Amino acid sequence: MHKEFIILQDVVVHSVPDGIKTTLKKGMSGIISQSLGDNYTVVVEGNMYQVNGIDGEAIGEEKRQVDSNNFANEEEVWNVLHTCYDPEIPVNIVDLGLVYNCQITEKGEGVNILIQMTLTAPGCGMGPVIADEVKQKLSSLSGAKEVEVELVWEPQWNQDMMSDAAKLQLGLY
Repeated sequence: MHKEFIILQDVVVHSVPDGIKTTLKKGMSGIISQSLGDNYTVVVEGNMYQVNGIDGEAIGEEKRQVDSNNFANEEEVWNVLHTCYDPEIPVNIVDLGLVYNCQITEKGEGVNILIQMTLTAPGCGMGPVIADEVKQKLSSLSGAKEVEVELVWEPQWNQDMMSDAAKLQLGLY
């Protein structure tokens, strides 16, 4: 994508890859390097950051957020998971093979959702940020009562867990 921008208003972001929350100030310039799912990956002063889609207007882009009136069934949960990306990799977390388990249990007139997922590397500072994004998006589904996202490390992730489409997109074929 590599589109230049000027920050129009102060915006809270997460630095990549360590996940540290920081504020980019109005007037700073940068480049959008990736715009996938609902978020933007930007480079400002040589550093990479993730801008939440809801804050897109701060970088001159559209405001993005998942608004779903769909009921939290298994198909819709997987659809939402496909909109979550690691800000460094242009492939969603499902095709990367990071989602190990999706458990949906009925609770009254709604459902509880448990997602067990991993990361490409255990030391990835963006892990809590990605997990929080998954939780927020799934919580927006109609009927979602409780959403839990658990980071797990067994089995250890490897490239064989990626879908063929992801491998092709990343040039691994």
